[in-house]
Amino acid sequence: MAVLHRVNDFLSLVKFSHTIFALPFALLGFFLAVLDHGVLPWQKLALVVLCMIFARSAAMAFNRWQDRDIDGKNPRTAVREIPAGVISSKSALGFILLNSTLFILCAGMLNTLCLVLSPIALLVILGYSYTKRFTYLCHFILGLGLALAPIGAYLAVTAEWALLPVLYGIVVLLWVAGFDIIYALQDESFDRQEQLYSIPVRLGTKNALRLGRTLHILCASTLAFALWYQMNTYPEFAWLSWLAGGVFLACLIYQHSLVKPGDLSKINLAFFTTNGIASLVFGTLTILDVYL
Repeated sequence: MAVLHRVNDFLSLVKFSHTIFALPFALLGFFLAVLDHGVLPWQKLALVVLCMIFARSAAMAFNRWQDRDIDGKNPRTAVREIPAGVISSKSALGFILLNSTLFILCAGMLNTLCLVLSPIALLVILGYSYTKRFTYLCHFILGLGLALAPIGAYLAVTAEWALLPVLYGIVVLLWVAGFDIIYALQDESFDRQEQLYSIPVRLGTKNALRLGRTLHILCASTLAFALWYQMNTYPEFAWLSWLAGGVFLACLIYQHSLVKPGDLSKINLAFFTTNGIASLVFGTLTILDVYL
C-alpha cells in the first residue's frame, strides 16, 4: 500500500491525466506516418507512447521542482506535492533525471534522427519552466513544447519531415498558448506581486482574453487548412475528419464562453475538461476516419 501511495504522489505531481492534451495529436502524427509507409509498426507505437509519457513527466516534474519556492508563496499552489512536503526536492530531481534518461533511450530505439533531436526537445520542454522569469512569451514556449508531439511521432516512423504534422504542430502551439493565457488569469495578481511574466500581467484580464480568442481563431484557421490539405493528400480521409474539426472548434468557442473578466469561477472547466475533450475527440475521430 505504501508503494501505491508513493506512485500516486508522483502521478499527482506530474498531473498524469493531463497527458491527454498532447497524446491524441502524437498518435495522429504516428498514424499519418503509417499511411505514408503502409505498415503499422506496433513496437514503434509503444515507444512513441512511452516517449510522450517520459517527456511530459520530466517536464512537469521539473516545472514543479523549479517553481517550488514560488508555489509555496501562492495560496492556490501551496498544496502541491513539493512545497507541501509530500515529495522532497531530491526525490523530484531523481524522478526528473530518470524520466529524461528513459525518454532519450526510447527516442534512440526509434531511429537516429529522434535520438539526435531528443536533447533539443528536452531543452524546450524543460526550459519552459524558466521563461516566466524573463519573458511574456512563456505561454508560447509551452505551446511549442506540446507542438513537438505530432511532429516527433511522425519522425519516429519515417525519420523524414512532412508538412501535415508540422501544420498540426502549429495548431497545437496556438491552441495551447491560447488556453494557457486563460489559465494564467487566476494568478495575475500574484504574478505581478512576484514580478513574474505572463500575458495577463502584461495586458490585463480583458486584453489577455482578447489575445487568447485571437490565438484560437488562428488555431481554427490553421486547423481548417490542415484538414483541407489532409483531404487532398490522403484519399483515406473523409467526412469524419471534418466532424472532428467541428467538435474541436465547438470546444474552443465553449471555453471562451465560460471565462469572463469578472468571473473566473469556471476556469478549471474551461482549461481541463473542455480542452481534454477537444483533443481526445479530434484525435480519435480523425484516426478512425482512416479505417471506417
